[in-house]
Amino acid sequence: MEFYNAIPPLLVQFALTVAFSFVVGLEFRSYHHANDYKLHFGSTRTFILIGVLGFVLYAVDPTRLLFAAGLLLLGGLLTVFYWRLSGEKFFSMFSTLFALLIYLIGPIASTFPNWFLVLFIVVLIVVLGEKPLIHRISDQLDNEEIVTLAKFLIISGVILPLLPDHPIADVLPVTYYRVWLAVIIVSGFSYLSYLSNTYFFKSRGLLITGLLGGFYSSTAATIIIARRAHELTSLSGRQVSSALIMATTMMYIRLLAIIFVFDRGVAAQLLIPFSIIIAMCLLAIVGLLTIKNHAPELHDFSEVKHPLELSTAIIFALLFMLFTFLTHYVTSNFGDQGLKTLAMVVGLTDIDPFILSLLSGDFSVADKVIVPAVILASGSNNLLKAAYAVALARNRSVLLAAVWLGFLFLASVFYAFQFAW
Repeated sequence: MEFYNAIPPLLVQFALTVAFSFVVGLEFRSYHHANDYKLHFGSTRTFILIGVLGFVLYAVDPTRLLFAAGLLLLGGLLTVFYWRLSGEKFFSMFSTLFALLIYLIGPIASTFPNWFLVLFIVVLIVVLGEKPLIHRISDQLDNEEIVTLAKFLIISGVILPLLPDHPIADVLPVTYYRVWLAVIIVSGFSYLSYLSNTYFFKSRGLLITGLLGGFYSSTAATIIIARRAHELTSLSGRQVSSALIMATTMMYIRLLAIIFVFDRGVAAQLLIPFSIIIAMCLLAIVGLLTIKNHAPELHDFSEVKHPLELSTAIIFALLFMLFTFLTHYVTSNFGDQGLKTLAMVVGLTDIDPFILSLLSGDFSVADKVIVPAVILASGSNNLLKAAYAVALARNRSVLLAAVWLGFLFLASVFYAFQFAW
């Protein structure tokens, strides 16, 4: 460490500029050879010289006028080069624009932290090396998804900062900011699952449906799988049950991640019981899948509803405020015992708004009370999913999963009353 500190910073910055210009130049050369592009403005040495030029002009003149003049000169030369060869079949502006980015390596090495310099180089290399993947994603991405992403950026980056961060009312001890933040976080997790379902796993096995669908909504995934089990009676019960259990497993992982964003203290206390449940579910899935069966593998094409619909966000916000009101009323009038009962009842509905309102609201409730309430709500929700599976499948294929979900419900009640409370 002392040896590193003794090296002049200017020498370190220059060495990084040369090294990274060389690395990107090698990747640029491989890119052109792989795509059979015979026309380009230079080789690896050219990239090194461009990087060094940018570094020297930026360092030698504090006013940065020489650097700006060098940028204009390089841009002019590249413009002439592009203009002379723009009629060629495979020629584009990519190479010329890339050279201008190499010119910026020196100033970035001089002024930005090293982690940003590394990130900048990694992005350049990925853009060069992953051309087929980028084109494939661009071809598959619908225009509606771009509009949806813009909506998400608006509700998170524009609307959220404008909302007041003070309690709505005495009977609603939660702020507008916290309500909308809950909408954004839950929608964001569901949106990631939706993108995975839509663009990366279009044709997927039943177990993958449980995995991705459970991260979106374990109840919705349970309904989808149970309906498919009813339509295709040839499916193995072990196959269907493992998918249903996987959906519930992902519910616990998703809940733990969301709770961690809102309250790390509660998430830390839930880590042990949730980890035990997750491990038990995974062992049950492995046990079911290791038993040989001759049923055909289902390739599911079920689509999940888009999680960023405005109506969905409004409904979630209303449910959030409703559960905040109910939690405030119950805790004020019936105390901790009333919260236990409410948690079990709420588990038969949508548990996300209840859990997040419990974490976001200004209640006189300690963490040691919130933890068992979350466990009871999630356990009760398992009972609801077991009922959905049996009612919709109407055959024995879901029997093992229904028994397992019922067991998780009883285990959650036992833990909440015997250990956590």
